[in-house]
Amino acid sequence: MVTTKASRHFLHGRIHPSFAKEGTSARRQISSQKLEVKWLLNRAVRPGFLFLFVFLSACLQTLAHDIPADITVQAFLKPEGRTLRFLIRVPLKAMRDIEFPKRGPGYLDMPRVDEYLRDAAEQWISNFTEIDEGDTRLPKPTIADARVSLESDKSFASYDQALAHVASPRLPDNIDLYWDQAMLDVLFDYPIQSDRSEFAIHPAFERLGLRVVTVLRFMPPSGVVRAFEFLGDPGLVRLDPRWHQAAFRFVQLGFFHILEGTDHLLFLFCLIIPFRRFRALVAIVTSFTVAHSITLIASAFNLGPEALWFPPLIETLIAVSILYMALENIVGSNAGRRWMITFGFGLVHGFGFSFALRQTLQFAGSHLLTSLLSFNLGVELGQLLVLLLLIPALEFLFSRVVAERIGTIILSTMVAHTAWHWMMERFDRLRQFQFVWPTLTAAFMLWVVRWLIVIVVLAGLLWLVRLYWGPAPARKSREAL
Repeated sequence: MVTTKASRHFLHGRIHPSFAKEGTSARRQISSQKLEVKWLLNRAVRPGFLFLFVFLSACLQTLAHDIPADITVQAFLKPEGRTLRFLIRVPLKAMRDIEFPKRGPGYLDMPRVDEYLRDAAEQWISNFTEIDEGDTRLPKPTIADARVSLESDKSFASYDQALAHVASPRLPDNIDLYWDQAMLDVLFDYPIQSDRSEFAIHPAFERLGLRVVTVLRFMPPSGVVRAFEFLGDPGLVRLDPRWHQAAFRFVQLGFFHILEGTDHLLFLFCLIIPFRRFRALVAIVTSFTVAHSITLIASAFNLGPEALWFPPLIETLIAVSILYMALENIVGSNAGRRWMITFGFGLVHGFGFSFALRQTLQFAGSHLLTSLLSFNLGVELGQLLVLLLLIPALEFLFSRVVAERIGTIILSTMVAHTAWHWMMERFDRLRQFQFVWPTLTAAFMLWVVRWLIVIVVLAGLLWLVRLYWGPAPARKSREAL
């Protein structure tokens, strides 16, 4: 083996002084480089973390203090001749990036505030309001007037009072009014072709606060005032829709409602687990459709109870319907009686649909019945889509993965477990309401008579259906007649 001078020193456990000096110098150089890198990292990273901390703190402070939690916007929209007048009231605190002139501890400096009010009206209101006349988007409006009002002012109770208030003398210059306790009243004028045109509005005011409610009253020349209440951004709202416009909107609402309603989907799932043949499904799905259509339309025409305990009662009964169907699947179901049970539970689900539809009936205009039927059509289209997806999936599961009877029990047990928890949670909410027997008034007796008529008609229809399409004994009795 060939050895060098250096290797011989290492082999004998000794290090030559020259090599020791070189090693010490190298270690010092490496240590110096490490210190330099550490210094550079501290210079680069610490300011970055400091900036990030300051930025996040500022964001959190803005979210916690500057964005109002609840904002209510009041507005009137009235076409008059060739001008569309848009009168609106918004809390001043919702316009966060406008530095209104202040004095003292935060009082508005009234002599200098007018210019800032117009800027705020343009940046926060008109820039986020789109109005259509027919199919034409209206141009940007002119600001006819803008003023500050007190929170206690009640002039927006009617259009005439609000219009007179905007034109009235301003608040005194020496008033001590905190800027975040003031209201901004603005009158916008839009040029239009005719006050008889069809108008639509898109009030995108959701940026004003965490929860923004817009109360709008449309006042056409016919004198019929249409009131709307929007939560957040409602999209484009047709103020006096034609029947096909209302129908299209409610078909969409019904379609997406059934797809988003987990409890309705689970009920439908329980219906079809043991019955996947076309003939059996037609009777079951049709009975469910007819039943929920009856109570949905009845509730829309104010035939349902208005008590506070009624919605949680219906939600509890919906959970009970899912639990019952799941248990029936486990112990064994019969197609001959399932359509009747489905009809009864469909009446309950119809009230559930009506609760979801209650806030959207304002978009129906004068086409209430058309909108209700369109909503039902949307629900049926959604159900059809679910059936088209579920039936092949169940067929594949029961033919390739697990036996049909075992699979039915497993799936129904899972659904029953979920429905049981829903039922208990909803029952706990129901128990918080105190049931009060209604007063025997003429209106209540009329309500009872109406529902008795509905029940008699339904009983007659069920008897006829069972007589002509029921089992063999019923058909024999029909032939005897």
